Amino acid sequence: MTSEPTGPVAPDNGRDPRVAVVVITHDRRDELVLALSRLRELPEQPHVVVVDNGSTDGTADAVRTQHAWVELIASPENLGAVGRNLGVARLDTPYVAFCDDDTWWDPGSLRTAADALDAHPRLAVVTARILVEPGGVEDPIVAELRDSPVVGADWLPGPALGSFLAGASVLRREAFTEVGGFSERLWLGGEEELMAGDLAAAGWELCYLSTIAIHHQASTARDPHKRRQDGIRNTLWTTWLRRPFRPALRRTVHLLRTVPRDRVTARGLLAAARGLPWVLRERRVLPPHAEARFAALEHAQRSSSARRYVS
Repeated sequence: MTSEPTGPVAPDNGRDPRVAVVVITHDRRDELVLALSRLRELPEQPHVVVVDNGSTDGTADAVRTQHAWVELIASPENLGAVGRNLGVARLDTPYVAFCDDDTWWDPGSLRTAADALDAHPRLAVVTARILVEPGGVEDPIVAELRDSPVVGADWLPGPALGSFLAGASVLRREAFTEVGGFSERLWLGGEEELMAGDLAAAGWELCYLSTIAIHHQASTARDPHKRRQDGIRNTLWTTWLRRPFRPALRRTVHLLRTVPRDRVTARGLLAAARGLPWVLRERRVLPPHAEARFAALEHAQRSSSARRYVS
């Protein structure tokens, strides 16, 4: 583990060689093409890796013809969040910014994030302000990030976080690689929480940084029921993989009391139950300092209007 900032030093203006961008996409050709146009206009001129998760709408061909400057990985199957692992494996930059196909980074934010990571060698993740488009209003989750109850190191440049939002964060590649990237088991949907716990267990810090921003214009090409189903499953899996028995039971009971009572929830719970053998086999409880971060978030999770399992 390094104790000093590493990687190329950014010039005062122009391209910043410290940060690359990884974008995962699936059957959102038009949104992706627009997002890439915006990324190309960034003053940091980042290297961009697009991982096409088995699209059938001509996404890969559109990238090849309209954005040949992008490095494309065309996966024959939908890998979910694990597609980000493939993208990161192609990089040698010290930092990687994740981006979804319906989001784009604000000019200058990647440079600011890299400066913060340079200045704080034990900082693994910085999460940005999320501006909902059209209109540029703050996403409701921003208030929770800004008012995070998590206690972190006193040197952090912003509020400490217990978890992060992958599509709105810049990560230290070394830390990402150390904890093994995103779990293949979880696929997609709340996959960040497991990584956040493992980062904290390894002594890394995560924080919200109000001076960086990302824009989000939610795509209409999505399956909200599938997202809720997988989110319920992954929350339960992560809880029982890492939380002590009593907090895990408490969170499980709360989830069961608050999720909609419908077929989507039933499918999510059934999928979670089917994974119980491997969850118990691979269960590794977080050390006290990392568990304290999740414990601090319990009240916010119960009262949050931005974290509800609805579709």
